[in-house]
This record gives sequence, C-alpha cells and structure tokens, in this order.
Amino acid sequence: MKNRFGSFVMLTFLAGLVLVSCNSGVMYDARVDLPETGWYKDEAVKFDVDITDTLLPYDFNLNINHTTDYRYANLYLFMITRFPDGKMSRDTLEVMMAYPDGEWLGKGWGTFRDREENLRTELFFPRTGVYTFYLQQAMRVDTLKDIRRIGLQVVLSGEQVSHNY
Repeated sequence: MKNRFGSFVMLTFLAGLVLVSCNSGVMYDARVDLPETGWYKDEAVKFDVDITDTLLPYDFNLNINHTTDYRYANLYLFMITRFPDGKMSRDTLEVMMAYPDGEWLGKGWGTFRDREENLRTELFFPRTGVYTFYLQQAMRVDTLKDIRRIGLQVVLSGEQVSHNY
C-alpha cells in the first residue's frame, strides 16, 4: 500500500512538471467570457499585460471561442493599446473564421470552435510596465452573437505551448 501511494505521488509530480514545462514560455494568458446575449459594439474587453523584459521577443496571439451558429466568415476587431507611458494606439484587426467554402478554421467538435490567430511574431515591447489592451467587436452590428469567449496570449518567441482553450 505504501509503495502504491509513493508511486502515485511521484506520477502526479511528474505529470505536473510536464504540464508546467509545456507552458514555461507563456508570459500572459487570459480569456474573458462574453455575455450570452451577445457582444455589444461599445463594450471593450480589457487585458492588462505586465512586461518585465524588453530584450526578449514575444509572440502575440488572439484566442476566440465561438459557436457554429456564428453568421460570418470573419471577425473585425478594434484593438486599443495603452502603453506604460500613457500613450495610446488603435488598430483594426480582421480574423478569418472560415474558409471560402464555409468550413470553420480552428479546432473543435459539435457546435463549438476555438480559433487562434497569431497577431505578431517576434514582437519586442519598447518599455517595461503594464500594457493595457482593449478589444471591441467592429462588425457593423450593434450586438454580435455567437462569440462566446475571447482571449490574449503573450508567449516567448520560439517556445512550444500547449493550447488550453
């Protein structure tokens, strides 16, 4: 009995170590659930990312969870960035959600799909501090339906990362 318990503890420890090592390059990973009633055009989703090293390159990813009832083949977003010094910038992003034939991009089964889009590779942040990213839907409808969750991920460039949608 004692030997089984020791084996179980060791196996659990090794499994945890493998999981931690798979995500060692993840500097930031957060997702926000959107209202079931839809994502209103004036509601921004906020992400605060604390950057402590400006000498390392990062990959910057967007994660989207949606249903197969989503009506469009793409998703337009406004991304507002507030830099640590208070300056701001605004970009318009287009994420392709489906192939031209209507087949969904990303992974999933049943009525749910997860789409990851790399926004930037080998990005160097200009200064340390907290960067605040706001995402707003920009789809020319007041309330966008069937986008369930949206997230940002910042990963050290070149690192293998497991995807936890």
